[in-house]
Amino acid sequence: MIIGDLTQKSCRACEGFEKPMSLEDINKYMQKIQGWSIEDNGNKITKEFKFKDFKTALEFVNKVGELAEKEGHHPNIYLHGYKKVRIDLTTHAINGLSENDFILASKIDLI
Repeated sequence: MIIGDLTQKSCRACEGFEKPMSLEDINKYMQKIQGWSIEDNGNKITKEFKFKDFKTALEFVNKVGELAEKEGHHPNIYLHGYKKVRIDLTTHAINGLSENDFILASKIDLI
């Protein structure tokens, strides 16, 4: 498996025929992203972001939304506590993690 720079990759369509990543592969990909954690028995990754105010948090949510549309891979986004944003990534079509989740996580971290 060649991981490379995830920010240089693009998400690819997932039709639901592939299997979710193994825990071994997930752990390799986790080394490429910072501050994300494995949740739900390895079925998703999540990260909490904290901002100075509601406006800045909302701007971040909108940027993540634009990125998700561009990549064709959509996270669950939670704006809470008026200035906190939690992002959950999973590949819904396979009920688990795929490379797309890690690609999007790495690009979200660049925002």
